[in-house]
Amino acid sequence: MRLVIARCSVDYAGRLTAHLPSAPRLILVKADNSVSIHADDRAYKPLNWMSPPCTLKEGDDGVWTVVNKAGEKLVITMEEVLHDSSHELGVDPGLIKDGVEAHLQELLADRIETLGDGYSLIRREYPTAIGPVDILCRDADGATVAVEIKRRGEIDGVEQLTRYLELLNRDPHLAPVRGVFAAQEIKPQARVLATDRGISCVVLDYNALRGIEDDKLRLF
Repeated sequence: MRLVIARCSVDYAGRLTAHLPSAPRLILVKADNSVSIHADDRAYKPLNWMSPPCTLKEGDDGVWTVVNKAGEKLVITMEEVLHDSSHELGVDPGLIKDGVEAHLQELLADRIETLGDGYSLIRREYPTAIGPVDILCRDADGATVAVEIKRRGEIDGVEQLTRYLELLNRDPHLAPVRGVFAAQEIKPQARVLATDRGISCVVLDYNALRGIEDDKLRLF
């Protein structure tokens, strides 16, 4: 991983345009060639980013140009580099999920049609630059659906799914992608936020799901 702290401005040109005026920022360049720009707030959410596969070209004039396969561009104009270092992190063992969440994911993936007639599984743990999506599937109309599974559904889980959706919807092979937030219990505030963002909520009864052998899983 390469970490660069620099005063820079950033311009994004793709399906929309966006401009970040000059300011000190952290730029992360990961081993998968993804590039993300961060401010000293917003927790882990970047101000802008480019997901792999993409290429990075560093010009002699201090302009970085990042281009993905769709032709979208992220142009970073360096004014002053304050820090530039690279670190080998090695292979990450990945997130060890709560046993209940992991089992729910396995059950739903095995019987994905329980989310709706005509649903089909694309894959579990669908990889993205910011982490794996629990389940990626298609509905009866062929539209892509990202499913985030939690034991307890709270606002941070909705935020996590929102970030996945923002990233997945940049991929023309998947877009448009809608979200399903599934949990044993969903807090009212999380449900309101999910509804506001067009994300469907599904409440799961784990014990009932485990006890079903021959029939479809039931969603409550």
